[in-house]
Amino acid sequence: MSRAVLSTHVLDTSTGRPAFGVFVELYKKKDNSWALWHNTATSSDGRVLFPFTKESMAAGTYKLKFNIEDYYKQLEKETLYPYVEIVFKTEEEQHYHIPLLLSPYGYSTYRGS
Repeated sequence: MSRAVLSTHVLDTSTGRPAFGVFVELYKKKDNSWALWHNTATSSDGRVLFPFTKESMAAGTYKLKFNIEDYYKQLEKETLYPYVEIVFKTEEEQHYHIPLLLSPYGYSTYRGS
């Protein structure tokens, strides 16, 4: 089996800990709309390793949608962002790690390794 080609990691910078239980949806752009490919929640260490290999996940434009509001509701905190969407392009034969650094009033992302 080939190495998975997509993963994410959500860190809550307001607590200094991984964000457990964040619901994440993965979409693929098809024509001018988005098709839902997969959905899951972050593990206890804030990670998701999507079950796709380079053979099953073709090059294209994808979107990760993180449900931030529900995560902060469990912590009894308010947030400015009900959800965060990260749109990115992939090429064949590469691994993509798309981390999300999160706080109730800000977020950032980058291409990880």
